[in-house]
Amino acid sequence: MHEQKIVGRNPVLEALIGNRKIHKILIARVVERKGAVNEIFRIAAQKGIEVSEVEKKVLDKLSKAHQGVVAFSDEKKNASIDDILKIAGQRGEKPFIALLDGVEDPQNLGAILRTAECAGVHGVVIPEKEAVGLTHGVAKASAGAIEHLPVATANLASAIEILKRKGIWAVGADMEAEQIYYEVNLNRPIALVLGGEDRGLSRLVKQRCDFLVRIPTKGKIKSLNVSVAFALLAYEKLRQEKVFMRREE
Repeated sequence: MHEQKIVGRNPVLEALIGNRKIHKILIARVVERKGAVNEIFRIAAQKGIEVSEVEKKVLDKLSKAHQGVVAFSDEKKNASIDDILKIAGQRGEKPFIALLDGVEDPQNLGAILRTAECAGVHGVVIPEKEAVGLTHGVAKASAGAIEHLPVATANLASAIEILKRKGIWAVGADMEAEQIYYEVNLNRPIALVLGGEDRGLSRLVKQRCDFLVRIPTKGKIKSLNVSVAFALLAYEKLRQEKVFMRREE
């Protein structure tokens, strides 16, 4: 298994809290032992993980955005769709999954993973190719969410068919759709499907969605950043669940 860098204070801290096997941690001598850095020292000591204090220039050679902390670990293992569904079952919740069709910007993918983890998404599925993978840039942008959220790679068109056979509805975001996103019932087992930055949903993925929804805009720009669009859809689902629960009470 290849060794992987984890860069930044929060990503390293979340990796320590999670189940990632970390081999060693490098911390710049100039960094104060407080906040997240203090927690890194504390948890690393508990787990018997080597921490070395080094000159800042050593970390500069490894990354431009290290925040004084770099860790080396085993590569993060990809999950499977079954792993994601198992988590929903263990929590006793309706499956809530994100499928990302060709997101290429590490900042966007990281932001989506962060939002997904906060919104209670059970897992994310990304394509096997033609998209950004789980790079350390993605990990940093996720603020550590990547350590707690299963990510699977698959052919997305096939993945949608698998999920639909398991009773999960695929809702795709498309700026040409007739229905507005809050007009569709999201209080059910859902896979939110969003396209890449430039081309949106691919033809085959779009065809396999049960519903297509759009997010209305009033300005001259017709579409939102994909990470912002995902946040709106994910939290609309949570809003609808809350409304439903109140009605049941």
